[in-house]
Amino acid sequence: MTSPLAFLYVRRRRSPLAGAFFAPGDLSGAALLHALAALSADVACWPARSQRRNCRSLARVLGILAILFDSLKESFAPSPFSPLPPRSPPSAVLCLRELYIFVYRAKLLLEYCSQSSRLWLLIRSPQISGYFHDLSQELATLLEVLPVDDLRLAADVREQIELLRRQCRRSKLCLDPNEEDLRQKIQSFLGQFETRKAPDPVELRNTFFDRLEIRDARACRKEIEFLEEHIFNQEEDVDTSVISGVIALTRYCRFLLFGFQEMEVARPFSDQGKISRKRLVSQGSSVSQGSGDFSLTIPKDFCCPISLDLMKEPVVVSTGQTYDRASITQWIEEGHRTCPNSGQTLSNNRLIPNRALRSLISQWCAAYGIPHETPDGADASAESIVAACTSKAATEANRATARILVQQLSVGSQESKAVAARELRLLAKTGRENRSFIAEAGAIPLLCRLFRSTNLMAQQNAVTAMLNISIHDDNKSRIVEEEGCLRLIVHVLRHGLTGEARENAAATLFSLSAVHDFKKTIVDEEGAVVGLANLLMQGSQRGKKDAVMALFNLSTHLDTWSRMLELGAVSALLEALKDESVAEEALGALALLMRQPVVAQAVGSEDAAIASLLEMMRRGTPKRKENAVAALHEMCQRGGLPVTQKVAKTPMLGGLIQTILFTGTKRARRKAALLARMCQRCDSPAAMVYGNEWSPSRALARSSSSRGSSFRSGDVSVSMSRAVRVPVL
Repeated sequence: MTSPLAFLYVRRRRSPLAGAFFAPGDLSGAALLHALAALSADVACWPARSQRRNCRSLARVLGILAILFDSLKESFAPSPFSPLPPRSPPSAVLCLRELYIFVYRAKLLLEYCSQSSRLWLLIRSPQISGYFHDLSQELATLLEVLPVDDLRLAADVREQIELLRRQCRRSKLCLDPNEEDLRQKIQSFLGQFETRKAPDPVELRNTFFDRLEIRDARACRKEIEFLEEHIFNQEEDVDTSVISGVIALTRYCRFLLFGFQEMEVARPFSDQGKISRKRLVSQGSSVSQGSGDFSLTIPKDFCCPISLDLMKEPVVVSTGQTYDRASITQWIEEGHRTCPNSGQTLSNNRLIPNRALRSLISQWCAAYGIPHETPDGADASAESIVAACTSKAATEANRATARILVQQLSVGSQESKAVAARELRLLAKTGRENRSFIAEAGAIPLLCRLFRSTNLMAQQNAVTAMLNISIHDDNKSRIVEEEGCLRLIVHVLRHGLTGEARENAAATLFSLSAVHDFKKTIVDEEGAVVGLANLLMQGSQRGKKDAVMALFNLSTHLDTWSRMLELGAVSALLEALKDESVAEEALGALALLMRQPVVAQAVGSEDAAIASLLEMMRRGTPKRKENAVAALHEMCQRGGLPVTQKVAKTPMLGGLIQTILFTGTKRARRKAALLARMCQRCDSPAAMVYGNEWSPSRALARSSSSRGSSFRSGDVSVSMSRAVRVPVL
């Protein structure tokens, strides 16, 4: 059965000769000779796509070593304990073990050259040539200490070994002239882009198609993906600005030279059944695909020890154990101070991203076609890396690519338009400049036309491209001012063909609502608030987060409060309090909305709503409790005496206020004190549930003296537990 980690060996991304190597401890005697002969013969036949001269030279060396090992096998009948004749010095066996390591390292280097991106090998040509030279020098040293006289080799074999030793010692660093000429040609193309001059298409075709043998759009895509992984992983010391320029150049050539018809438009995972019915079912540590097609086992190291599910965002705690961020965060927030796996006490609550493991999980999911949602934080990290390494050549090449893609959106076939939308989505995923010139090229109205497309991937990619474009502040006004654009975004929000399309439409509204003047425009757009409310109540976890953040932003505009109540947003936010993942943001939005008396009175008239707010005060994170008491305070302050009396008569209120006064955040204590005073003024017995031992005034005094706080009214801000950012998809 194929190992679930087999995908890791498809291509090697790190430097092939990095790290320490040891011969297997159980490899000795005759087995060592057989392993050496088999390994060297296998490696000597390895094909070479690049570094042909160095690869051929190394293959010839390995062929000579294979003759040596075969000669040793045929000349003697070695015992199981020693492959060499009696009285052979111990150094002979040691040299054979070192030769095994040499052959193994040679295999890794040849694999690296065979399986790496053609452009990557071109960029790294001097360094990779250095790897071959280092191996040659190491072999010369090994052959110098190999006791050839004691091995009783045939004369012709001894002569070949001696000749090989001299050749290795005299070898020099070999840079293939053809490779160097190609490298200079790629540099010249980048130089032309830096001067805002597009390279000659004929020269590009000659270089990519004929010399680099990159002959179709799929090959271009593979080259781009390989180079992007090296930027994100940052595993080798390379000039990332050069790589970003080569990526942009390759993307430009992909569409200029090979057009759009050869591209495959990716289907959503749920739509792949038209070819091969596939269904993803995750059960702890197993993944089943298809109704009987095949079954996968998730590698144990990819599963969170707490939830037993595939990790989305692996992080390392102080004990060195790795968990999914959501699971370990919940564990810590529940008051645990020990590592779930080891039982050791956590010295601190710092969570360090395990980027290496996250990369492996993403590769595994991609290899087996399993959807894997990248956390927003990971997207931000990737975007910051790409933004930091973007060069002027990359910017200009991307600008030229954007013009080609926008032209296809205008005049291309339906299939070409779908491809163009997807590529604009990817291009707008990183870089402020990319988002700017995509909009300047006229992409916004053309993307809007695809919002009503019956091609679900065309619609999904178009709205996601719009989301990514909207992150640039200057583009927000372009989108809102484009006639019919906002209406079409709402159409996708309510009637999108896929869940991801609806979620990304909500995220687009959230992005646009960052501009204060646009908040009322969005609320006034027919169906916008209703669509967000429906998504909040019925969407996926990610959809609910997008919806609640959009509603929160909209609730910060004074003129939207009444409309949001009428359109059902308040009811949806109250319902969202039952969901742990969005309760905190929903409370923040409610606290803002209840500054409007009509909203406060409507919420205060519902016993279930008051009970939900009190429950939020009782449990959850400090920020959640803070927002809950702030919402109750606003409800009592704006809802009038009847609402205040109703809240004050709740039996559990007094104890909750007392707890928050002594354990809550500074703002929570201030809001709790104000709420207690309002309850005290309405002569509520709830304020005295603890008899003479506690009253709001006494609690305020004790809390103020012990915490040094000042309880002043007038602070009606709503605190959020984390920085809010727009997801980039």
